[in-house]
Amino acid sequence: MRALPTRLAGLVLVEPDVHGDERGFFVETYRQDRYAALGIDVTFVQDNHSRSRRGTLRGLHFQADPGQAKLVRCARGTIRDVVVDIRRSSETYGEHEIVELDDVMHRQLFVPVGFAHGFVVLSDVADVTYKVSAVFDAATEAGIAFDDPELGIDWGIGEDQAIVSSRDDENPRLAEAVLPDW
Repeated sequence: MRALPTRLAGLVLVEPDVHGDERGFFVETYRQDRYAALGIDVTFVQDNHSRSRRGTLRGLHFQADPGQAKLVRCARGTIRDVVVDIRRSSETYGEHEIVELDDVMHRQLFVPVGFAHGFVVLSDVADVTYKVSAVFDAATEAGIAFDDPELGIDWGIGEDQAIVSSRDDENPRLAEAVLPDW
């Protein structure tokens, strides 16, 4: 298992060892001591799993209080995973990073507190699983607009092809969002 380089400080792209043969594969998807050695020394308290069809765009979400770190992987299919640095004190505030996660390479993305997160499904169907460091709290869940022109995110599909929830479609632009001081 190794950490691959990312542009934004705090993100960790994990590439696990995949052991495959004619029967299929085996991959270790989490082991606390190995992840801590890669800089992911977080206590995870909840696991989540979503299934979505091609074109589904979920995001950009974040948990305001106390914040929520995520360890994201695509267990089935392919997604384009996007994170935006929303830490006002950060040198990379407002910048984003895009990684492809799939069920072939089994890479995972660690998203620390202070980032908004989202993804779009590129395959017919995708199962996305993620560990989080704080229990979901609807009262502190927030988001920013996936199509904010100031962010300039290339989701890899046309906006007319994106399947977006009404809640995500109404998120404010980053400049208008109420953000905590992380």
